Amino acid sequence: MRKLPPRAYAIAAIAVLALTFGGACASTDKTDAGSDAAGDATTAKIAFLMPDIASTRYELFDAPLFKAKIKALCAGCEVLYQNANADAAKQQQQANSVLAQGVKAIVIDPVDSAAAATIVQSAKAQNVPIIAYDRPIPQAKADYYVSFDNEKIGSLIAQSLIDHLKQTNATGGILQVNGSPTDAAAGLIKKGVHSAVDSSGFDLLAEFDTPGWQPPKAQEWVSGQITKFPGQIAGVVAANDGTGGGAIAAFKSAGVPVPPVTGNDAELAAVQRVISGDQFNTISKPIKIVAEAAADIAYKFVQGQPPAAKATLFDTPSELFTPTVVTKDNVKEALFGVDAPFKVTDVCTAEYQAACDKLAIK
Repeated sequence: MRKLPPRAYAIAAIAVLALTFGGACASTDKTDAGSDAAGDATTAKIAFLMPDIASTRYELFDAPLFKAKIKALCAGCEVLYQNANADAAKQQQQANSVLAQGVKAIVIDPVDSAAAATIVQSAKAQNVPIIAYDRPIPQAKADYYVSFDNEKIGSLIAQSLIDHLKQTNATGGILQVNGSPTDAAAGLIKKGVHSAVDSSGFDLLAEFDTPGWQPPKAQEWVSGQITKFPGQIAGVVAANDGTGGGAIAAFKSAGVPVPPVTGNDAELAAVQRVISGDQFNTISKPIKIVAEAAADIAYKFVQGQPPAAKATLFDTPSELFTPTVVTKDNVKEALFGVDAPFKVTDVCTAEYQAACDKLAIK
């Protein structure tokens, strides 16, 4: 047999080594990738991006409840919570930040529903599922949307007010104080309000889209309408408790009787106003329901098991819960029963104790 030159033996040896180490590296890479994939769901980072602090619910309820549910589902997971304080540009920066930190899902309540389309696109470019929370994102299809039914909220608060005005033989017209013009959920509430008001038989005197849901802006506008329509305002449909509180403050500041005013969110101050009679109604939408549902949905996406749609809104798989109207007639049962959102001692302070006693809230 012909002998090979020494150089050929060296080349053959190098080839063998290359195959050996190459195979080992390929095997190691595959194993590590499998470990990373398995570890993602148990140590994932999940972002929870909320829109503002004007509504006290996000800091007091939404964020703590979401975090607790994620912890129950996944002890090793981490929630990255950010609040944009009504600044759409800041929320964009926060979204970019959590994406850079490697989140596996984003739950977002957008400051500006149109601007949030960019956040959706950025997340999708990195294969990060995005769940719209409370407020939809019509201009871009999120992976899921979870909320109470906002259009239903609008129709419920308005119809409740209209029924009351008819029962009390009220005369005059209605003011409509809508939410933020950049919030798609506010647009749905507005649509629901119109569905009840437009066919009510009461004149719609005027309506206003409240920038950023800011109560002072609502108060300022209602003050102008009190001057414009003296003695003609039978009731006010306000889209949430903050704008409702602003409307009530406007009437009190003007020194005229406060007509029935609606609200939405069942914030502590609003519940006290309902009990005392300053606010006619609010909406109970237990935040625990949506916060925990959002956490469950987000974690399913992290696990690679997207939940089936229970509804569809703006071409987005959705889960929409039905809220409850709260007035003096049912406030005790709706808000002080099992799993009550408030303690009686928090609501029935010295200023409201007599009103609580009249409703047997103890």
